[in-house]
Amino acid sequence: MDVRKLVAEFLGTALLVIFAVGTATLSFGFKLAGASTSAGVVTTALAFGLVLLALAYAIGPISGCHVNPAVTMGFLVSRRMAVGEAVGYWIAQFLGGIAGAAVLWGILEGSSTYTNSVGLGTDGYDKHSMIGLKVGGALGAEVVLTFLFVFVVLAVTDRAAAPGFAGLAIGLALTVVHLVGIPLTGTSVNPARSLGPALIVAGDAIRQVWVRSRGRAGRRGRAHRGDRRQLIRVGQLHRPLRRRQAGPVRSPECTSAIPHLGPLTCAYGVSVP
Repeated sequence: MDVRKLVAEFLGTALLVIFAVGTATLSFGFKLAGASTSAGVVTTALAFGLVLLALAYAIGPISGCHVNPAVTMGFLVSRRMAVGEAVGYWIAQFLGGIAGAAVLWGILEGSSTYTNSVGLGTDGYDKHSMIGLKVGGALGAEVVLTFLFVFVVLAVTDRAAAPGFAGLAIGLALTVVHLVGIPLTGTSVNPARSLGPALIVAGDAIRQVWVRSRGRAGRRGRAHRGDRRQLIRVGQLHRPLRRRQAGPVRSPECTSAIPHLGPLTCAYGVSVP
């Protein structure tokens, strides 16, 4: 197990929580969006999408930038990574989510206007849903939203996808998912992002966190099986597709000699010269 990958996943998940969940807390908890709910939804959705887009190109060459147990499960089910590696990713992601939530709480708690009612960007159903969505609807929403997001991740990181654009597609997908999901459940599609703040806030947030976990488990296995002949993940080469061109190209980010010319496309589509 490459420790660098685990550190990258831990740090990436923590940063996602600090910046994206922090934006949600400022918009809705501190009500900086004012009377416009739509402004808060758009601001929060863009924060999640842009943070993930930046992380995809920043730590993608190291770990693939999953920063989401649902994404890691998708890679595992589609046989793009081993079980042991997936377990390591999950541990790093959940610990990163908890650490990020603790840091965010430590920052916001210093505000004189912070109270328990401000929360920490947690999501849920019934009275915690903007439209009063019941548990069944919340679970269904999380299943569909998680399916869409994981499907996009697996599709754009397939060998047939255009190299270099996966990070952009994934960031936009997360933005769209949040635009739809925030009024429904607050949007999770990421158990690590939900569990961290829920542990800090406790109460209904921790009691309802199971919905987000069920949502990610509901459909992800069917999202995308992928082409099993080739997968180049950052730091590991799985069954390379051989081409006729000669002259191996070596990359410090993606180990093993690559028996073809041209850029590498790692897990989140980041091209490595």
